[in-house]
Amino acid sequence: MQANSPASAPDLGAILEVIEAYTHLEGPLLPILHAMMEAFDHVPEDAVQPIADALNIGRAEVHGVISFYHDFRTLPAGRHIVKICRAEACQALGANGLADAVLTRLGTSWHGTTPNGAVTIEPVYCLGLCANGPAAMIGDKVVGALDEAKLERVISEAGA
Repeated sequence: MQANSPASAPDLGAILEVIEAYTHLEGPLLPILHAMMEAFDHVPEDAVQPIADALNIGRAEVHGVISFYHDFRTLPAGRHIVKICRAEACQALGANGLADAVLTRLGTSWHGTTPNGAVTIEPVYCLGLCANGPAAMIGDKVVGALDEAKLERVISEAGA
């Protein structure tokens, strides 16, 4: 199955193909949602009703699961995902100020993507670098001892 670019919406056929691959499982909702993320980089709004219909559950239940788990998103992410730690240890070391500065600089809010599609900013609660906070995760790379200059460099390198 070919993943769609963030600019294009997946067609119903592609959505149904993902759903049908998992309906034979017991408790298929989470595997279907993970497969949607893998195929489309998000769970398209157009997929919610077909998922509900295939599993004989309500749209609200599908939405509830999507909104409960932080790794599911309903809009495509930017090319780079920056997750800033919001846990207490990082907050005590200045993470709130860093987060405010980067959100203001990018002109977005949590879970938002820059207009050029380069960066999506997400909160995360503990990256395990409490002794080296504030911390962030850029893609798959964890970065500690962040300050405004270091975070600005990372954001700029990502194209924002």
